[in-house]
Amino acid sequence: MSIDLSASFKAYDVRGLVGETITEDSVRAVGAAFVDVLNLAGRRVLVGGDMRPSSEDFSAAFSEGARARGADVVQLGLISTDMLYFASGTLQAPGVVFTASHNPAGYNGMKMSRAGAVPLSADTGLTEIRDAAQALLDAAGEDGVVIPAAEHTGTVEQADQLHAYAAYLRSLVDLSSIRPLKVVVDAANGMAGLTTPAVLGDSFLDALPLEIVPLYFELDGTFPNHPANPLESENLRDLQAAVVEHGADIGLAFDGDADRCFVIDESGEPVSPSAVTALVARREIARARAEGEQTPVIIHNLITSRAVPELVEAEAGRAVETRVGHSFIKAVMAQEQAVFGGEHSAHYYFRDFFNADTGMLAAMHVLAALGRQELPLSELAAEYSPYYASGEINSEVEDKRAAAERVQHAFAERDTVVSHVDGLTVRAGDGTWWFNLRPSNTEPFLRFNGEAHSAARMESVRDEVLEIVRG
Repeated sequence: MSIDLSASFKAYDVRGLVGETITEDSVRAVGAAFVDVLNLAGRRVLVGGDMRPSSEDFSAAFSEGARARGADVVQLGLISTDMLYFASGTLQAPGVVFTASHNPAGYNGMKMSRAGAVPLSADTGLTEIRDAAQALLDAAGEDGVVIPAAEHTGTVEQADQLHAYAAYLRSLVDLSSIRPLKVVVDAANGMAGLTTPAVLGDSFLDALPLEIVPLYFELDGTFPNHPANPLESENLRDLQAAVVEHGADIGLAFDGDADRCFVIDESGEPVSPSAVTALVARREIARARAEGEQTPVIIHNLITSRAVPELVEAEAGRAVETRVGHSFIKAVMAQEQAVFGGEHSAHYYFRDFFNADTGMLAAMHVLAALGRQELPLSELAAEYSPYYASGEINSEVEDKRAAAERVQHAFAERDTVVSHVDGLTVRAGDGTWWFNLRPSNTEPFLRFNGEAHSAARMESVRDEVLEIVRG
C-alpha cells in the first residue's frame, strides 16, 4: 500500500490513522530518516510509546529503522510524553514517543525531539525527515521498505525512566509539608495512570499528604470510559461528579499522553488554564527572584487571559506574548531564558524541565499553592480569574480566510487594535474586550476565543463575531 506521509506529518508532530496513514513500514522508514537527517549514526536514540495498542509495534519498527542506519537505540518502554522530554533532557539524547495525545483510539503518531528536549517541527527538521522517509517508501518493492544498512548496525538497550522522572519532579516542588488534600485524578485510561502513582503516590518515593482517588487508571488505548481529551467539557463530567461525591479538594484531568492537565475546584467547576498559568507564574517568579533573578520572564500565548501579563508585571516579572503552539513557545522560552510559560490549552512549560511542557509539574504547583493556605480552590483561583472568557468555540467553515476578513471588515470602523500574529486578534481601544480568530492547522475549523470585563460584553462580542463567521 502506498503511503503519503504528508497526510500524517503536521506542523509540530506526526498523527495518522493506524493502518491507513501510519503503518509499521512508514514508521520504519521514519526511524531511518530520523537518524540520517539528524546525523545520529553511532549515537543514542530514545524510543518509547504510550498505551495505544499499536505503540509497542511502532516502537519496534522505528527502532529497526534507526538501528539499521547505525543508531544505538535506548528502549524506554511505556512512557508519557513528558517522560520522553525528561529522558531527552537528562540523557542529552534525541528521541521519539509514539502517541496521538487526545486523538481517538484509531490514531497514533510521533512526537520527536532533539537532544535536550529541543522540539522538532516542520521548520526545524520534521519536513526533511518526512521527505527522506517518503523516498524510502517510494522505493519499496513487494517485500516492503528496505532500509539500506549502515556500516555498523546499532545496539539496543532498555532503560526505565519512571523512578528517576518521579524523583526529579519531586525535587522541583516540595509537597511534603502541605496540608492534607483529597485529590481525584482522571487518567482517562491514559499514561497518567502510570505516572500519577509514581509522582504523587508512594510507588517509589515517600508518601505525600495526598489522598488520591483514582478514576480510570487502567492503561487502555481504546479509551473505554471517555476520550482522553479534557479540553472537551463532556470528558470532564465524571471527574466533576467524583470531586463532589468524594468531598475532594481538587480534581485533575490528564490527556492521553499526560502532557496536559486540567484542574477542577472543590465544587466541581473547571479552573481555567489561564488562571493556572497566572498562579504558577506567581510561584515561579517568586522563586526566581529569591534566587537573584531580577526580572523573571513568563511566556504566554496571545489567547491566554489578559490577567496573566497583568499579574506578571505586578509581580515584577516580564511577560512575553507568543503565538499558539508548543514549538513556538519552547523556542521563545529558550531565547528569553524564561522561567515558565503557559497556554490556554493547558500546556505548561518550565525552564527547570528543559523548557518542555509537563502536566504533572503544573499539577504539583497547584497542589502546593492550595496546600500551603486554607482557602478552598474556588476562592484561591478567583484571584486569578478577574475577567469573563468565552472559552474556545469552533466554527466549521469552508473558507476560513474569507470568514476572518469579513469579521475584520465589520470591526474596522471601531476603536480597535488589530493584529495578525496568529490569526486575527482584535482588541478594544479602551481595553475592555478582545477576541482572536485562529484557523486550525489540521481541521476545517476557525477557532474563536474572547474575553471581556463583563459577561454581557463578552457575550455580545462573541455572538456578533460568530454570526459573521457562520452567516
